[in-house]
Amino acid sequence: MADEATEPMAPPGIDVEPVTAWIAERLSDQGRSLAPPLTFNQIAGGRSNLTFHVADQAGTELALRRPPTGHVLATAHDMAREHRVMAALADTQVPVPTMVGLCQDDSITGADFYVMDWVQGTVVRSKRIAEDFSLDLRRQMGISVVENLAKIHQVDIDEVGLGDFAKREGYVVRQVKRWMRQVDATESDNDPTIVEGYDLLMAKVPEQGPARLVHGDYRLDNTIVDAAGNVAAVLDWELTTLGDPLADLGAMLAYWSRPGDLQVALSSPPTLAEGFLDRDEVVSVYEDTIGAKVSGIGYYQAFATWRLACILDGVVDRYRAGAMGRDDDFDLEGFAGQVASLAAAAVAMLKGDTDGIA
Repeated sequence: MADEATEPMAPPGIDVEPVTAWIAERLSDQGRSLAPPLTFNQIAGGRSNLTFHVADQAGTELALRRPPTGHVLATAHDMAREHRVMAALADTQVPVPTMVGLCQDDSITGADFYVMDWVQGTVVRSKRIAEDFSLDLRRQMGISVVENLAKIHQVDIDEVGLGDFAKREGYVVRQVKRWMRQVDATESDNDPTIVEGYDLLMAKVPEQGPARLVHGDYRLDNTIVDAAGNVAAVLDWELTTLGDPLADLGAMLAYWSRPGDLQVALSSPPTLAEGFLDRDEVVSVYEDTIGAKVSGIGYYQAFATWRLACILDGVVDRYRAGAMGRDDDFDLEGFAGQVASLAAAAVAMLKGDTDGIA
């Protein structure tokens, strides 16, 4: 007996038939075609929204982003915000994928989602992946990542239609309060060091300069790097808002681990590989690109470290609730341990017990 045709396997969070029809209609509106059936493969590595590589039978490649399946915090995972930012940046110096469309009809696949063109290149998630590049390319990669952060901060938010995207003033206070609310909303007990970090951050808030576009989670592994070591696309804009650009620089420094660091923000930071800029060089490249000096960056690095503890606290909570799908590589207990150690590192920086940028 001949084998029966089988439908493509649908990963959790994807209703294949209506999603296929929706994508086909959006592409048709742009004068493009689709050749079903489509394949949907979840991209490992993301710990918040779900990302899928989508491919048709004619070689078209797309990316689809949607929230986790259930158990989501009310203020998180806003697909419309992420889509709006990348669409607004399409004609700027900031490299972003081309948007295909945003769907806010829950009947399609149970949640908002958006689709964009697939960008060829490498997401450098780990030291091992970084070491696939030559020393010269690693240095170029670091320079390009920093320069593109500066480009984000040089965007005229009014000119690109993002002037009303969020409140402009009081960024740090808003962010610290927001992340504390996120921690309070999880089902686990609050880590007392997170609470201590909150109190110290609120007591030392610096004065904010002119509001800029703030990515909110800018680091090497939230970009796609091409074969020449340049950033081909900046991804993961879900935390983007308006506010203090030094918060982005501080966050990148917190993630920018270097050999000899006692505390690292990621399980295998790519910048631990030989050839990457040191943190003081990161600041210098940023200053050269914006044409100005920065000061007080230690506070922002401490804030970013504390915020990462809050983010990981939420990730652990979602995995324990089964909201993030299957990921056999996810080290739940390791992430839980990082929550406490990162919060403690932030407190030490804020108390002056340890250096920030060094």
